Amino acid sequence: MTRVIGWDLGGANIKLACVDGERVVSVAQIPCPIIPERRKFDAAVEAALPSIALPGSHAVTMTGELSDVFNDRVEGVAYLVDLMVRTVGAQKLLIYAGRAGFLASEDAKLRPMEVASANFHATASLVARHHGDGLLVDVGTTTTDLISIKAGKVAARGATDAKRLTEGELLYTGVVRTPVMAVARSAPFRGRVQRIAAERFATMADVWRLAGDLPDDADPYPTADQRGKSPVESAGRLARMLGRDAGDAELAEWIALARYFGDCQLAEIEHTARNLAERDALSPDAPVIGAGCGRFIARRLAERLGRPYFDFADMLDVAPEAREMAARCAPAVAVALLASTSP
Repeated sequence: MTRVIGWDLGGANIKLACVDGERVVSVAQIPCPIIPERRKFDAAVEAALPSIALPGSHAVTMTGELSDVFNDRVEGVAYLVDLMVRTVGAQKLLIYAGRAGFLASEDAKLRPMEVASANFHATASLVARHHGDGLLVDVGTTTTDLISIKAGKVAARGATDAKRLTEGELLYTGVVRTPVMAVARSAPFRGRVQRIAAERFATMADVWRLAGDLPDDADPYPTADQRGKSPVESAGRLARMLGRDAGDAELAEWIALARYFGDCQLAEIEHTARNLAERDALSPDAPVIGAGCGRFIARRLAERLGRPYFDFADMLDVAPEAREMAARCAPAVAVALLASTSP
């Protein structure tokens, strides 16, 4: 197998990567329409097709089966598999099933719990080919994956989302869509600590945008109040979390507040990472491997843990113009590269 298109079908966006042999040629991310209908996946896949210049084999992983447009994950897996069968036609199609490897489409529908949300395993499996020991930290728009690599093997104890949440290998915290109220219940402001509103007035995109860390194109979604994404508008949403208006303080004060909330999110991830490193007896020099649009958090985490840091893209033979997106869309890249060497 030479040319492979890797697909990561998420509920918020579709990611795809084209690899030729072991070289990553191109990577793209297409937001799903924000509509409460299944056809949002069809529309996003159709929009992604122009990114594929030539036919090739296709490897698919997914998290979109968790979308509330489906009654359950079994129904979601079946729908997304059928969508890809229609999309690729006569071209070869492989569905990733975590520890079970790649399955044919009909087999995948018979084993939905292995297919569901297995994209983390694809990324970790590729990392394990390059790092004998390490901690993969993939920080995305909505979630953070933390996966130990031991002796060149994926050391994750969880395979399902439920088990991974139990084991601390999946955190529902990301740098864009996560509501600010999910990372803190109170905040310091002008010499006092006050409670914050339990309302989705602002998201972590506002926090990291104000802090100056969020890449400009990492947030394709509407804001909480449907307004713009300037620093002043982000400050207005953050002020509302404190029951205030942006004009009640200088922009520098809202930036300081944003950094506080960012530290709260990093602290949660650090706490979980330390527990995993202890649980899995990772050596002190085992590196943190960062992926996702929020991997600036992974870099800071490595500093706090006193560990070396490697970027996911450092492992790849990737076209320079595709390097940034390859790191953001790690599961799509990983499933394509894994499939390119699959029998």
